[in-house]
Amino acid sequence: MTKTIAPRVRTVVLLLLAAAGLLLTTAAPASAHAALTGSDPQQGVVVDKAPTQVSLTFSEQVSTSADSLRVLDPKGKPVQSGKPTNVSGTTYAVQLHSGLPDGTYTVTYQVVSADSHPVSGAYTFSVGKPSATSVAVSGPTAGGGVVGWLYGFGRYMSYAGFVVLVGGAAFVLACWQRGAGVRAMQRLVVAGWLTLTAATLFLLLLRGSYATSGKVGDIFDLNLLGQVLQTKTGAALVSRLLLLAAAALFIAVLFGAYEKREDEEKRDLTFGLAIGGTVVAAGLAASWAMSEHASVGLQPSIAMPVDVIHLLAVATWLGGLTALLGALYWAPSDRPVDTAAVRRFSTVAFGSVVALVVTGVYQSWRQLGSWSAFTGTRYGQLLLVKIGLVALLVGTAYISRRWTARLADTVVQRATSKKQRVTADAGASKGAGGAKGGAGSKGSGALKGNGGSQRAAQLARQRAAMDAARQKRTRDADPNRFGLRRSVLAEAGVAVVLLAVTTVLTQTEPGRTEEDAKTASASSSSSSSSSSSSAGALTLDMSFDTGGEDGKGVVTVDLDPARVGGNEMHVYVQRPNGRAFDVPEVKVAFTLEAKKIGPLPVVPDHVTTGHWSANGVQIPMAGEWKIAVTVRTSDIDQTTVSKNAQIG
Repeated sequence: MTKTIAPRVRTVVLLLLAAAGLLLTTAAPASAHAALTGSDPQQGVVVDKAPTQVSLTFSEQVSTSADSLRVLDPKGKPVQSGKPTNVSGTTYAVQLHSGLPDGTYTVTYQVVSADSHPVSGAYTFSVGKPSATSVAVSGPTAGGGVVGWLYGFGRYMSYAGFVVLVGGAAFVLACWQRGAGVRAMQRLVVAGWLTLTAATLFLLLLRGSYATSGKVGDIFDLNLLGQVLQTKTGAALVSRLLLLAAAALFIAVLFGAYEKREDEEKRDLTFGLAIGGTVVAAGLAASWAMSEHASVGLQPSIAMPVDVIHLLAVATWLGGLTALLGALYWAPSDRPVDTAAVRRFSTVAFGSVVALVVTGVYQSWRQLGSWSAFTGTRYGQLLLVKIGLVALLVGTAYISRRWTARLADTVVQRATSKKQRVTADAGASKGAGGAKGGAGSKGSGALKGNGGSQRAAQLARQRAAMDAARQKRTRDADPNRFGLRRSVLAEAGVAVVLLAVTTVLTQTEPGRTEEDAKTASASSSSSSSSSSSSAGALTLDMSFDTGGEDGKGVVTVDLDPARVGGNEMHVYVQRPNGRAFDVPEVKVAFTLEAKKIGPLPVVPDHVTTGHWSANGVQIPMAGEWKIAVTVRTSDIDQTTVSKNAQIG
């Protein structure tokens, strides 16, 4: 039975790992977790006068370097001077050379968001009028390509190693202390430690290229590695390596000296290992919480401890599940995992699920911000997949719990039957003891006389091996244990995919940030379309009624080209029937209420019947401007009407 099961196990596990790898392979490069929410000059705008600086505003603070913000002229030559500076809050600016000629300029940016993910992009603006440019505005390179895929794989392996290390050790210490002497459990936990250590070193080596150029050749650049060590992410990875050194000591005590202790000493050692292991595990979890999503955004002081609890709950549940699977398949026949251990793990897993749900609800609210983000953002869609996988895992765990109950009943029945057989055999063997003893002595003497002591020892070992194999076959043939194995194997398969989805989630832009970016992009596009010189004049029609005789009509304001800088304005006044007519006075005022600028008065000149105009109307800043027109139809009758419009 065991020989037929093992290939199936390997096949299922390989298929699940392939599915997890497919998720990681098809996942997009790490999205920008700090969205670009504004720029000055804006994308696509045409300004009359060359700006003195270019500034970018992000949804959160970012880390910059000397080349983080570049401005290139139409020939691709840099025209910025100095390094980017943080001018206010989340706004960063770079100074430009004076006297820039007319043409189209390209702004490129490449920064690192506060939650460790690279953010890059590019856009153009024009001075005077648009022109041809030799600069290719390509997509972001940081966080993508081969290096991006390798970094994502390293993240997955680090999570997997953490889960197996913490969950496996917790399973042995809290549920199956006899497992400390089982080779399969020792190998499992040590494999988790080795995986996490290797993945951490791998991520530390990749980090410089991942956050900057995205080139494979830069992976071994020691200068980039030195820069990484000075960042928050680098410090988190180094801290993780130091904590793994402490974890190695914990493993040595757990699997080395623990089993050899007396009961009283073992109780004290168990308490010490539990405290020390919890501290080390929490520290490892904090190395993620303090450098990624939880460390930025809303309520970071609450989010980071919640994230630590969430990671520990995941590790205890999924890692313990992996350890249980290993114990069910590879524990020796003389030390099988007992029903009590499975029951204890069931209780621990239930507590982990409760903690997982509570912390997950808080994290979902924090990262999504609205119900629409569940379906309208990639983060929300992945979160729905994760929720579905957790529900499937809980359902499969319920089936495992039922198999555990059946297995416990079978163990009790077998123990009762065995006790009855032992009692019966004891009386039968009492009478035959003397005769067998005599014959045994005679045979023994013959064996010794023939020098057969080594042969006897060999036969004893063979008999013991045959007994162990028979016991294992009998145990494996138990339908309840076989059912428990299959259900736990199914749980482990779902857990592999769940871990892959969780890894992709950590590399995906949170729904709240993605929606902010969409809003900013829509606003920028609207502004760009209205401020471009090819978009034509901005036209506003406003009805007015001064209340006096002949006091009703429509006033029309045309602003061309409706952009920052100088504009040409025309004002037309018509009767309700559409015929032009003159009024004693027309005045216009511009107010940018969001920036508390204005009102900026403009008195147009009368051109002809019902037509006034003004040249060089200056709009100092892009934004949602309130355009108010005062119309006076007599010495005492006048009114002011207004509309808002995006300019620049």
